[in-house]
Amino acid sequence: MNEPIASPRTVTALDGPEAAGRPPHPAATTTGGTASTTRSPRPAARATEAGGVPRTRRPRFRPVSPDLAISPRVSVVVPAMNEADNLPHVFATLPEWVHEIVLVDGNSTDDTVAVARRLRPDVRVVTQRGRGKGDALRAGFAACSGDIIVMIDADGSADGGEIIAFVGALVAGADFAKGSRFANGGGSEDITPLRRLGNRLLGFMVNRMYGTRYTDLCYGYNAFWARHLDRLGIDCTGFEVETLMNIRAAKAGLRIHEVPSYERTRIHGASNLHALRDGLRVLRVILAERPRGRARVRPAAPDASRPRRSAVPVPGGDPGLPRSRGQAPATVLREGA
Repeated sequence: MNEPIASPRTVTALDGPEAAGRPPHPAATTTGGTASTTRSPRPAARATEAGGVPRTRRPRFRPVSPDLAISPRVSVVVPAMNEADNLPHVFATLPEWVHEIVLVDGNSTDDTVAVARRLRPDVRVVTQRGRGKGDALRAGFAACSGDIIVMIDADGSADGGEIIAFVGALVAGADFAKGSRFANGGGSEDITPLRRLGNRLLGFMVNRMYGTRYTDLCYGYNAFWARHLDRLGIDCTGFEVETLMNIRAAKAGLRIHEVPSYERTRIHGASNLHALRDGLRVLRVILAERPRGRARVRPAAPDASRPRRSAVPVPGGDPGLPRSRGQAPATVLREGA
């Protein structure tokens, strides 16, 4: 079941004990969004609606824009190693309404952790025990307490302001929202011709072998419901982690949306990515994960034989939901399923 979505009016109505999941005092009244309580000499044992129906607990909604509020808590995982100069730029783009920021420190030798704590005193810092981006993400995901997990790089290339588009896709019905620099509305200032070619060839292989319609295979900006973490089963250590997640999300039959994303160049420092070495690691993952039977895709609509670059569906036509153009939701099935 999709998580509920509501307007800021609901947020105002929940600005009292109900927001914490507790029934309000029977003598409590709400004016202008603020609850004022007058003690009753005999408090009721249980608050009820009109007609004696027990009042149900309502979820707490977080306002994310003037027209949109959501109930899921959003955790943002930022793997970082020696990114002290870039973190001010990264954290400045992260929305204030996120539930938590989990910084995974890869044993930095600079002031990465100190800078993160100065910028966001409530940041959760996880010290990486192993090595590699995949290992860092696995540690960060395990530390999250939110309902939605967003992964974003610490080099300043990704815009945290796009998180709302990923969350919007998930709230609208997706299980896994993957960023794409090559979907309509996306782009990249950073990818080299060699990496672009490798991404295209490897993506073609995945689409043929797993029945997917991905436009971007190796991109580190993704989001998913935390309840699906076990189904992704992340067990790799390097930059191949994005490819592994994309493949396993498809194999698990998750509903996947591509969200257009724009990648900027790294602001400070040099990347640890090595095109040839990491490309071979990606290739090994693709071959190791290949299905025994041929995979097929069941489109979301009968005529969706090609990827749709249309707006993410909006439940109830809510005008406040961010509309990200991307791939139509699809369920990947194995033969005989």
